[in-house]
Amino acid sequence: MTETAGTVLAAEQILDAAEDVLRRYGPAKANVVDVARALGVSHGSVYRHYANKAELRDAVARRWLSRVSEPLAEIVDSNTPASVRLRRWITELSRAKRRMAQQDPELFDTYARIVAESREVVSDHLQTLTSQIGRVISDGAAAGDFDVADTETAGRAVLQATARFHHPAHAAEWREPAIEKDLDEVVSLLLKGLQPTRAPGRTSKDRDRRHT
Repeated sequence: MTETAGTVLAAEQILDAAEDVLRRYGPAKANVVDVARALGVSHGSVYRHYANKAELRDAVARRWLSRVSEPLAEIVDSNTPASVRLRRWITELSRAKRRMAQQDPELFDTYARIVAESREVVSDHLQTLTSQIGRVISDGAAAGDFDVADTETAGRAVLQATARFHHPAHAAEWREPAIEKDLDEVVSLLLKGLQPTRAPGRTSKDRDRRHT
């Protein structure tokens, strides 16, 4: 592609090109000039969207992380009991990260390194995830399914307690055959801890009857 005076690049075009460049050269060698060359434009065209290499890398990291958080938001908004949503949310977070790592391990490693350097982007992402979990827990508390006073703290605790299943630092463990079983056991334990303590003599049938 040859740049002309009328060339107008969309931010998504630049990010697509940046991904290709990162895949070819890795985060250490990839730069704005490489991205511009891949698009067939001057580096000034890229700088109109992103002031420097760090800003471009942050944008790449932000888009990558949004591919994880956006589908999770749909689970949060679904019309199902909070316990079901929370299990689905944690399970899908784990599986999404595993799919990324398995389908393109080199690019996953590249992204993991970029994300680790984009502290503000990571902080925003973690806050998004924490808020999503908090909303589900809050819904569960309102329905009487969970007994939680501080839903934000509970959301952060759930995210931290399940880090083995979604944090890139544990990617090597995701290949273990028992990873799904381990995840299911951890989630079951967390859900049990969130439930209100039943009065002596009260059965699960009594609790189910309260929701009919």
